[in-house]
Amino acid sequence: MKKTNTLVLVLTLFAACFSFAQRKAKKTIEEKPIEIAQSPKLVVGIIVDQMRYDYLTRFWNHYGEGGFKRLVTDGFNCKNHHFNYAPTSTGPGHTSVYTGTTPSIHGIIGNNWYDKTQDESVYCAGDARYKSVGTSSDAGEMSPHRMLTTTITDQLRLHTQKRGKVIAVALKDRGAILPGGHMASAAYWFEGGDYGKWISSTYYMQQLPKWVADFNASNKIKAYKKPWNTLKDISLYVESGSDNNNYETPFEDETTPTFPHSTPNLLNKEKDFEILKYTPYGNSITADFALEALEKENLGTDAITDFLAISFSSTDYIGHKYGVNSKEVQDAYLRLDVDLARILNTLDEKVGKGEYTVFLSADHGAVHVPSYLMDEKIPAGYMDSEASKVRFDEFLKYKYGTTDIVKRISDFQIFLDRKVLDNLDMNIEDVEEEIAFELLDYDDVGKIYTGYQMWQNEYTRGLPYILQNGWNQKRSGDVLIVQNPGYVSYHTTGSTHGSPMIYDTHVPLLFYGKGIKKGSTANRTEIPDIAPTLATLLGIAFPNGTTGEPINEVLN
Repeated sequence: MKKTNTLVLVLTLFAACFSFAQRKAKKTIEEKPIEIAQSPKLVVGIIVDQMRYDYLTRFWNHYGEGGFKRLVTDGFNCKNHHFNYAPTSTGPGHTSVYTGTTPSIHGIIGNNWYDKTQDESVYCAGDARYKSVGTSSDAGEMSPHRMLTTTITDQLRLHTQKRGKVIAVALKDRGAILPGGHMASAAYWFEGGDYGKWISSTYYMQQLPKWVADFNASNKIKAYKKPWNTLKDISLYVESGSDNNNYETPFEDETTPTFPHSTPNLLNKEKDFEILKYTPYGNSITADFALEALEKENLGTDAITDFLAISFSSTDYIGHKYGVNSKEVQDAYLRLDVDLARILNTLDEKVGKGEYTVFLSADHGAVHVPSYLMDEKIPAGYMDSEASKVRFDEFLKYKYGTTDIVKRISDFQIFLDRKVLDNLDMNIEDVEEEIAFELLDYDDVGKIYTGYQMWQNEYTRGLPYILQNGWNQKRSGDVLIVQNPGYVSYHTTGSTHGSPMIYDTHVPLLFYGKGIKKGSTANRTEIPDIAPTLATLLGIAFPNGTTGEPINEVLN
C-alpha cells in the first residue's frame, strides 16, 4: 500500500512538472514579439522601359552575378507577370505600377490623349501652370496633376508626415513625375538638346539643389559622348539577329545600322546630347545621377523609410530604333546589368546589406519588328491608316451624311461628337454599334468594342477585360479598335508597343532585399499588385485607388 502511494505521488509530481513545462513553453512561444511591418531604410523602385520578360532568360548566360542574376537568385521572381490593361505605354505603365490600379481609375489613359472637355490633345505630365527649373526651355512645365489617385510614394510621405524622402529620376519626364506621385520631395529628368542636363519643375522646387547644379556642371555627362561598341565580342551575341539588316534605323550619318556607332553627333561633346538617350549610356547617366541623389540626399541613413524611384528609359529608345531581335538591344541589357550591379553594390555600402528593399519591373513590353516576322512567314503587318481613314470617311458620309459625328481618332479609339449626334437625333449606342460593324470588316482590324459594352459589362478575362481596365469613363473614347496580333501602326523599322497582346503585357517583376522571400512563382500576377505588396511590407495604407492585391508569396 505504501509503495502504491509513493508511485501515485511520483506520477502526480511528474504530471505537474510536465504540465508546467508545457505551459512555460507555450508562454514562451506566445511572448515572441509580433512583427507588424518591415521597415527597410530605403525602397528602390526600378522600372526598365520596354523590357519584355524574355530579356531575362534570353540574355541570362551573358549577365554577371551582381545585377539581374542577383535579383533573381537571391530575391523573388514573378515569372507570369502582366499588364492587365491597354494601352501599354510609358505614362500609364509607370502610373499603374505606383498607384496599384489601372487607367480606368487613375486616369492616365496614354502618353497623350484627346481631352473631351478641353477639345485638344493633352500630355500626361504637361502643366503650363508651372515653370522649368534648370533650363530656359519649356521642358520643365510639368506636374502629376492629371493622375487622379495617390501612389505608394504618396502614401509613404503621408505615413511618415513627410519625414520619409521620395526622389524620382528618369531620362523621360513622365518616368520620374508619375512614380514620384503628388508629394515627391523632388523629381528630375534629362534635357538633351545642346545642353545635356538634369532639370525639374517649380511644382517641386524654385531652383536646383547645389548638388544637381554641380553634377550638371561637371564633365560626367560629356564623358559619355563616345563611340558605342559592344560590351563583349559581338560574335558571342548569338541570341540576336544579324547586325546589318533591314529592320533597324541607322543613326544620322550612318550608311548601315551596325556597330560601332560613332557618328559625329555622338562624338560632339558640345551639343546634341539627345542622342545619348538612344544609347546604353543614357541608362548609365541615369544610374550615375540616381547614386548621386542617394548620397547627397542622405537616403536610407535613418530609421524612417525613404524611396528612390529610378526609370531606365534608354532601353525604350533603343528598342524603338533597332527592334526586339537586334544586337543593340542585347548590348543595352548587358550594359544595364553592369549598372544594376553598381547600384546594388553601392546600396550595400551606403545603406547596408539587408537594410533596403528593391523591386524591378517594366512599363510595357514590345512586339518583334513586323517586317521581320513577315519575312519569317509569321502573320504580322502594318495598318494602312491613310487608306482606312479614306474608307471610313466615305462610310460616314454615306451612312450619316457627314463626317462631323467623329470628333477625333486617338490611340485606337474613336471619339464621337455628342452635340452633333444630339442635333441629328441619333442614338449613340446605335452609332457606336454601326461604326463597330463597319470597322470590323477592315483587314488589319482584329476586334472592336464599344463604349456601351465597356459601360454595361464587367469583364473578368481575355481582351475585353484588358481593354475595360484601360477604359476611363470620363476620358476614353466611344469605339475601341484592336489590331490583329503582330500588326502595328508604325514605320517598318524598330519595335513598338501599346496593344493588349501578350508580347506587350508580359514583363518581369523581381523583388529583392529586406522582407522578401527567396523563390519564384508561375502564378499570374498583375501590375497593380506591386503597390499593395509594398504597402503590406511597409505597413502603410494602400494607394487610394488600389485594385490590385498583395502578392503573398513574395513577403517574408
